[in-house]
Amino acid sequence: MTTTTLDIARVNGVPLHEANEQLDDTALRQRACAELLRQAASSVGIVSDSAGDAIERLLERELAIPEPSDEACRRHFEAHRARYGRGERLQLRHVLFAVTPGVDVQALRQRAEALLFELRCADSDGDAFGSAAREWSNCPTGAAGGDLGWVTRDDCAPEFAKDVFGLDTIGVLPRLVHSRFGLHVVEVRARDAGIAPAFDEVRSAVALTLRQQAWVNALRQYLQVLAGAATLEGVTLDAAETPLVQ
Repeated sequence: MTTTTLDIARVNGVPLHEANEQLDDTALRQRACAELLRQAASSVGIVSDSAGDAIERLLERELAIPEPSDEACRRHFEAHRARYGRGERLQLRHVLFAVTPGVDVQALRQRAEALLFELRCADSDGDAFGSAAREWSNCPTGAAGGDLGWVTRDDCAPEFAKDVFGLDTIGVLPRLVHSRFGLHVVEVRARDAGIAPAFDEVRSAVALTLRQQAWVNALRQYLQVLAGAATLEGVTLDAAETPLVQ
């Protein structure tokens, strides 16, 4: 869905866009979340020339993030050892559906999800993935069947690496991978786990991960409270999927 000239979204009466501005659902929800937080900051007397600064100060005040215990860190580490390995490499192929200005993101997502389902159900004796990459991929690797070769985390955009490294899946991943370039259907052809560190070596990194998870959960809950008390027009917010915390 995109907004139209006759459908201006508002939060408590404040418009989120100009009458002639086209926004997809993700951008609209992001603006709505930011406006909710800006208004909340103003309501408690936080004033700044920068809305971003005001929101940051609001969240520092409102979100109480506990320090993870050693026991919680150890449980997380044991459940996600591969995530903290050093030198992990993956042999990958992908089909990129690029998100470019003016593209219908919803239609693009539907096409990408349809291909994902098709490839997960494809006969393993053929090369459906390579054929699909040559036909559909917006990446230059499409001509080579989507082959990315062996890659490390440092070779990938961070948001892409987050969804493909530290797992044990082989084959076509069950969900689309999102990156700054668009939507990816990804096939993991092989994994090299690298070196698994001891807990004490990565304890600080584990704690940082748990603090970030706690912050995300707290922000979602806070946005849910704000949205429940607000008057929203032309936009629906699901705090569990807000773009501010993805």
